[in-house]
Amino acid sequence: MKRTTVKLPNDLDAKLRHEAARRGSTIADLMREAIEAHVGGPARRRLIAAKAGRSGRRDTARRIEEIIRQETSRSR
Repeated sequence: MKRTTVKLPNDLDAKLRHEAARRGSTIADLMREAIEAHVGGPARRRLIAAKAGRSGRRDTARRIEEIIRQETSRSR
């Protein structure tokens, strides 16, 4: 694992420390999570909007678990 130094404004540093304490996590873990969420990580995909368009199918709500499984297995 690489070590990286990042300079943060005081207010952002305070927010970061507060959030890490709130979660019971380390600052390093929280920063890794935030960076991964921003630039992407291995086999990580977020469904931004499950109903952003129309599929033409009327059973989407009943099939949502199946659809999510299919989408997450494609990203692996």
